[in-house]
Formats: sequence, C-alpha cells, structure tokens
Amino acid sequence: MAAPQPQAAAVSSASGVSGPGSAGGPGPQQQPQPTQLVGSAQSGLLQQQQQDFDPVQRYKMLIPQLKESLQTLMKVAAQNLIQNTNIDNGQKSSDAPLQRFDKCLEEFYALCDQLELCLRLAHECLSQSCDSAKHSPTLVPTATKPDAVQPDSLPYPQYLAVIKAQITCAKDIHTALLDCANKVTGKTTAPSTGPGGSL
Repeated sequence: MAAPQPQAAAVSSASGVSGPGSAGGPGPQQQPQPTQLVGSAQSGLLQQQQQDFDPVQRYKMLIPQLKESLQTLMKVAAQNLIQNTNIDNGQKSSDAPLQRFDKCLEEFYALCDQLELCLRLAHECLSQSCDSAKHSPTLVPTATKPDAVQPDSLPYPQYLAVIKAQITCAKDIHTALLDCANKVTGKTTAPSTGPGGSL
C-alpha cells in the first residue's frame, strides 16, 4: 500500500513545474495603462502652456538660446573677418560656404526683442498685482460667517465709500475720453453721465 505514494508525489511535482505560476516559466508582464499615458500627456501639455503664458518661464527658456545665438554670431563674424582679410592680402580663401553674418545678427536681435518683451510683461504683471492689492477693496465681513472674517477686511460703510470713489473715477475717465473724442471730431456735446450709478 506504500507504493502509490511516490507516484502521486512525482505527478504533483510535475504538475507544479508545468504550471503557469512556476518560477521557471515567464510571468505576465505589466503593460502601461492608457489612463496613465493620457494623464502624463495632459500634464506635459499643461506644463507647456504654463511655460508659454508665464513670462518668467519663457525668459528662462530663451536665455540658453540667446547664449547659443551669441556664440554662433561671434563664430560667423570671426570666419567672415578672416576670409575678408585673406582676400585683402591676396591670399586664397577657403571655398567652403560661410554663414551670413546679417542672418545671425538678425536672429540674435530677435531673441533680444523676445527677452525684452518677457521682462516688460513680467513687470506689468507685477505692477498690476501690486495695484490690485492696493486699490481693490478687501472682503466685507458677513453676519452669516463670523468665523471667516479676515483681520484686514473693511466695514461695510468704508466699502461703500471705496466703491463710490471708484465709480466717480470711472465717470471722470469716461468724460475725459468723450471730451477728447469730441475735440478730435470737432463736435461739442454735453458730457455724458458715464457708466455706473450712485449707491
């Protein structure tokens, strides 16, 4: 009765070796999920859009291009100067075509103009942010949310005074623009009341 036991052990060992989960056989490889690929593509696109709209990031991207353009400009200028010197001295110059100096200089100036625009845009954004934080009215505390009151919030009467001052300023600007337009066209009309109303 003890003879069938080794045969059963051999069958079980053979079946274990030939199974799909054995150590010797190749296991299933994990394939990248489509959602992961789409997510990485969207994040890359979003980062590219942020770099395009952010003047500081755009400036940082243009700096290496400007350095490379300057190196190319100096190299082309040296090659053209050597060739012109050889021609003036009656020596034979190389037959290899040289890059045009004016094209390299134009590319360098184009990059400089882009950097200047980025710096001006960054300065304008910073100025607008400072002016907005300085002149825009802060939040008005509400009775429904007493816990959300900020320490620098304005009382409601001061808030109304700020809004009235802004409306008056908008009316003055509108009237001044109408006066200038009337002077240009040669017409004399009564000044308009302008946008907005009194509170």
